Amino acid sequence: MVFSQYKGMAISGGALGTIFLGASGFPLKKMETVLNEQAAEGWQLVFQVVESRRLWLFWARETVIVTLGK
Repeated sequence: MVFSQYKGMAISGGALGTIFLGASGFPLKKMETVLNEQAAEGWQLVFQVVESRRLWLFWARETVIVTLGK
């Protein structure tokens, strides 16, 4: 499918759980809400990738990079 517009978004987990617990679960409800809002505006999910991003000095947290197309 060919899209005329693309949009990139980064959806990250919480920082407090990462700092105090060493890890935190990924916020599925947050991701679901964001994707549903974008779908209501006509955007479709094209591609997604999960990466580990550094948080301050010692910690890392997962971030989902989402590409949407319209």
